[in-house]
Amino acid sequence: MKPVYFIAAAALSFYATNGLAETKKPTSKWTCEDFLAVDDQFQPKVIYWSSAQSKKGKPLATDVDIEGTEKVIPIIIDDCKKAPQESFWSKLKGAWKKVETDAKSLGKKL
Repeated sequence: MKPVYFIAAAALSFYATNGLAETKKPTSKWTCEDFLAVDDQFQPKVIYWSSAQSKKGKPLATDVDIEGTEKVIPIIIDDCKKAPQESFWSKLKGAWKKVETDAKSLGKKL
């Protein structure tokens, strides 16, 4: 199976299993509650995809920062559980800022 087909199949499966196919609401408009409604196994995939998108749904980059995203995932999940009515997008941006700040700080110490 080609990677593109796998991604498309996973996305279709994600939307179908979570009842979001009807709303077609972009993740940039999600609340944390919307994000937390996604099956736990798909939440990291949503974060990967959303991290690579602009607020208008356009790709920001061709590369995905795997290590950074792995650090961002638990931050977003934890922050969203604490404030389910807040914006998923703002939690995503805030988590990336924290990880980037921590990385710069660590870089200065080396």
